Amino acid sequence: MDLRVGRKFRIGRKIGSGSFGDIYHGTNLISGEEVAIKLESIRSRHPQLDYESRVYRYLSGGVGIPFIRWFGREGEYNAMVIDLLGPSLEDLFNYCHRRFSFKTVIMLALQMFCRIQYIHGRSFIHRDIKPDNFLMGVGRRGSTVHVIDFGLSKKYRDFNTHRHIPYRENKSLTGTARYASVNTHLGIEQSRRDDLESLGYVLIYFCKGSLPWQGLKATTKKQKYDRIMEKKLNVSVETLCSGLPLEFQEYMSYCKNLKFDEKPDYLFLARLFKDLSIKLEYHNDHLFDWTMLRYTKAMVEKQRDLLVEKGDSSVNNNAASATNSTDNKSETFNKIKLLAMKKFPTHFHYYKNEDKHNPSPEEIKQQTILNNNAASSLPEELLNALDKGMENLKPQQPQQQGQNSQLQPQHQQPEQQLSGQRPNYYPEPLLQQQQRDSQEQQQQVPIAATRATQYPPQVNTNNFNTNQASAQPQMRSNSQQSPQDKPAGQSIWL
Repeated sequence: MDLRVGRKFRIGRKIGSGSFGDIYHGTNLISGEEVAIKLESIRSRHPQLDYESRVYRYLSGGVGIPFIRWFGREGEYNAMVIDLLGPSLEDLFNYCHRRFSFKTVIMLALQMFCRIQYIHGRSFIHRDIKPDNFLMGVGRRGSTVHVIDFGLSKKYRDFNTHRHIPYRENKSLTGTARYASVNTHLGIEQSRRDDLESLGYVLIYFCKGSLPWQGLKATTKKQKYDRIMEKKLNVSVETLCSGLPLEFQEYMSYCKNLKFDEKPDYLFLARLFKDLSIKLEYHNDHLFDWTMLRYTKAMVEKQRDLLVEKGDSSVNNNAASATNSTDNKSETFNKIKLLAMKKFPTHFHYYKNEDKHNPSPEEIKQQTILNNNAASSLPEELLNALDKGMENLKPQQPQQQGQNSQLQPQHQQPEQQLSGQRPNYYPEPLLQQQQRDSQEQQQQVPIAATRATQYPPQVNTNNFNTNQASAQPQMRSNSQQSPQDKPAGQSIWL
């Protein structure tokens, strides 16, 4: 049966589930473009898709925010059509055997900061920060982190006056317990600080592979939430970040000490990880762990096929043993990983479980040498054969989006190094935005009023309220939904 929504979008296979609905692969029957279609039964106890579609429209224009193409009712379902994206960070985490290198974590952190800052700047908090809700793009946007699933998001301040929502207690837990902030467990109303604390837990999870409160046994959901809260309260920041660079501890301490309505210093938090990246001599080249591993695996398979064609059975056996272990897929992956470490020794720096202190850059580099030595035990024929094939590996250049581009590394100027001055690592758009905000405050003009023309005026902000009441969103015509209508070079720094 050919199921369609919006007359021109055909529903395909199921590809995932959101907080309040299922997500399907779809196709635009006119252009052939692939899209994602989220469906929600109109008989749902707590319908959220209508509200989520309006949040997407309001946030449209930001880097890493999927573009909504259609929303409406089809039969017994509410349907929302948005951009089709790539795998989630949780999927990629599993692909990398549940451990990311420091370089990958830092590159992800810098982009995730941008997404959260943009959402906060548009007067919303996400309230469900977790790896499953951050997806990589596809094609030219393959290195861009996108944030999805705004079904639990909430307006934390008035759009016009910027008056913060009041402090409340005795609130039920909203979001995912594993990454929820301590204040969320305590029943305190969520604000910007809670999104950032949840992001800190995600980054530590990426580095260590797990969090201390995972795997706790409980008979009921309430008991499980209580045990997680108790564990979070008892684990100090120092213990939580043990074995990680000090910047992780400093980040968590800062987030936990924020007041309920305090505006976070996003520049300070980004600088923590940007300075760590420079200290460890990383480059924001968008070569993530999964990129390196997939490339290495592809090159191994290519070289193996070439050796098979040459009929060299001995080399072929060695190649096959390094890539095709039918009895133990984990062993096969480890060999590929060791080979990647051999070819890219400056990329794979990992958290070590046995560390009881914060490692210095020299210790992290020493671990790379150990990984390099371990990789040397692989078949020498493969190592030699890959030398030429990997010479052409080029990092994927970040997409040029004017002022919307993420934080990019800028090398220190010689005169700055000699004079001892701290170089400016951050792009002009952020500094210019800070100056504009300062001028707006002096003029006592609401920020929302100065930016009203930057976003689609069809979005009625009165439709958003803290109770997330369902109301019909103002729909835009197909011509108004075109990505070309979005302002060029629009800044995400709010």
